[in-house]
Amino acid sequence: MTRTTTPTTPTAPAPAAPRSPGDGDGALAAAQAALAAEHAAVYGYGVVGGRIAEDRRAEARQAYDAHRARRDALRRTVRRLGGVPEPAAAAYSLPFAVPDAAAAVRLAAELEERVAAVYADLVRAGEGELRREAAGALREAAVRAARWRGTGVPFPGLAERAASASPETF
Repeated sequence: MTRTTTPTTPTAPAPAAPRSPGDGDGALAAAQAALAAEHAAVYGYGVVGGRIAEDRRAEARQAYDAHRARRDALRRTVRRLGGVPEPAAAAYSLPFAVPDAAAAVRLAAELEERVAAVYADLVRAGEGELRREAAGALREAAVRAARWRGTGVPFPGLAERAASASPETF
């Protein structure tokens, strides 16, 4: 009997059940999400580096190197938590077109804000050294975002959640 399969379209995973801080499965899922964000940031900084003005190229290179280092550390963390690190995608969709240096700066700020958001989740899910590392990564991303944007936000990693929250969620 020949078995045939039909191609499927990837779907988003079902939302996970709420987990308490320090929950091993929650920490693994948050670490995988942070790893995915770092993969995307590394890709995004490749685009930034191709469009950024000369006077900010060193800053972009430092951010690129920092995200590569965090990505590599997260691979080890995922393994330590019992998971298999998700590989990087071949390409990522950018949130907007990046035709010039000004758009490259906006993209760098956006990348940092997105990375900060997933590290905020990892801070919540982790404990001990994992929480400290995630808090350090959140702080670094928030500082880079503020430098790229020229301004900061009151609660890095939580800004987009506050903007989308409705009164019913409080």
